[in-house]
Amino acid sequence: MTARDADLDDDLVRRAGEGDPAAIRALVTRKLPRLLSLAQRMLCDPAEAEDVAQETFIRAWKVAPRWRPGEARFDTWLHRVALNLCYDRLRRRVPTTSELPDQEDPGPRPDRNLQARDVGRRVEAALRGLPPRQREAIVLCHYQELTNIDAAALMEVSVEALESLLSRARRALRNVLRDLAADG
Repeated sequence: MTARDADLDDDLVRRAGEGDPAAIRALVTRKLPRLLSLAQRMLCDPAEAEDVAQETFIRAWKVAPRWRPGEARFDTWLHRVALNLCYDRLRRRVPTTSELPDQEDPGPRPDRNLQARDVGRRVEAALRGLPPRQREAIVLCHYQELTNIDAAALMEVSVEALESLLSRARRALRNVLRDLAADG
């Protein structure tokens, strides 16, 4: 996110706080896709991701009239709210068998084209198996494309701690994906 984007966010938040419907629509248009992506990857449930995005915007509209530019970037604050809501939902979950990684079908192997399409599902299953903080680091840096500095600030850890989380997460993902490839 550039300084120009942050300035535009500040202006839109100010106008949204004043009740400007065009500013509210513009903020939703700008922020909703990334919030949905973040929540979907953290929760692995599209319906819950939509609920998190909706609740995030409700909180944003409540804060908008009091928002003070320069104290924090709106984008960072919005991501932090969404992550906190995701963690609240993850803490309330009771593990079920549907949340366990899919077991490979012992039947005949699919052809190579089907295997290539299956990679995304395997990566998602491996991502679900990561500890929440490691998953959060991967999602923020690789899927949300935040810099390490921004992701560390959002997670309220040092850059070194973030890099450690990323390193452990990548290693775990490599091992899981390697094992899946060896079994397949």
